[in-house]
Amino acid sequence: MRLVLVGAGGMGKAWLQTVLADPGTELAGIVDLDLDVARRAAADAGVPDTPVGRDAVELAERTGAEAVVNVTVPRAHHPVTTAALFAGLPVLGEKPVAETVAQGLSLAAAAEASGQLFVVSQSRRYNPHVFAFKEQAKVLGELGTLSTEFYKAPRFGGFREEMEHVLLVDMAIHPFDTARFLLDAEPVSVYCEEYNPSWSWYAHDAAAAAVFEMTGGLRYVYHGSWCAPGAETSWNGSWRLSGASGSATWNGDDAPVLDAEGVSPAASADPGDGIAGSLATFVQALRGGPVPMGEVHENVLSLVMVEAAVESSTTGARVRVDDVLERAHARALADERRDDVRAVLEGWSDVRAALTLPAAAPAR
Repeated sequence: MRLVLVGAGGMGKAWLQTVLADPGTELAGIVDLDLDVARRAAADAGVPDTPVGRDAVELAERTGAEAVVNVTVPRAHHPVTTAALFAGLPVLGEKPVAETVAQGLSLAAAAEASGQLFVVSQSRRYNPHVFAFKEQAKVLGELGTLSTEFYKAPRFGGFREEMEHVLLVDMAIHPFDTARFLLDAEPVSVYCEEYNPSWSWYAHDAAAAAVFEMTGGLRYVYHGSWCAPGAETSWNGSWRLSGASGSATWNGDDAPVLDAEGVSPAASADPGDGIAGSLATFVQALRGGPVPMGEVHENVLSLVMVEAAVESSTTGARVRVDDVLERAHARALADERRDDVRAVLEGWSDVRAALTLPAAAPAR
């Protein structure tokens, strides 16, 4: 599978190595607005003769690429992915799906209108421990509460220490998405508070606590901080799931632990590791395999959880997820420039239902 990689920055280099290491893929070219950055990335990876360009569609056509891996900054996700889809190129993109939920809805509609597969790489799902935790959840009977604690103290410097809602926007989408996967449940509402400890080196709130109501009456509770030195958790967080028949815990790094009598979870599948697993399932889908985790329709609700939590923190009120979806849908319609995409959006009488429709068949 010949791929064009779009974005040659830090994450782009990680994806570059992953594409080169996957026996089922071939690097057709590297796209970056700065061609020197693209050339250096190719040289550093040991493939200095790789074609480079500034436009993904043009380079794909020139090199005969069959798909695009979009590792651009979030504000570029919507234009780069839209152009690729309507050029007949399936896309595997980095999270978040787009900069806003409205743009995410536009991309879901674009995937339908173009008939192409668009998958968002929520790479932290691709973890054998997460899959084992999900199997444990299935034997706990009726589920009640899932919680995540995330305490780290990174000193990034640069934009992260200056941005607003830094924890929710830049990091929390990972556990939010994992919670949806573990519970097989979707967000209904959220109440969230953000705050900044007095010793924080961040310009804005770098800690947050959120309680999500999920479908089926479950609760997902998230408490995190990016200025919490000492006894730090895993980058995956520390998890606890409580059910009628017992509990399961996961420290984020090692195998999850089940504490329940008389039950035995099924053996879990091995999903692969991180972005390598994400890439492998994307390629398999394009060869006729099942639609992967993170297909755009399925993925949008993870970004909705982030946007709803930010709104709750800003307004001080409990926020209904369907209200966020309806406002995003109206914004997507108002902003849409393509008639074919707008027609799909206009056909969504129920946005939540539209996001659970079967995904368009992968193009071959």
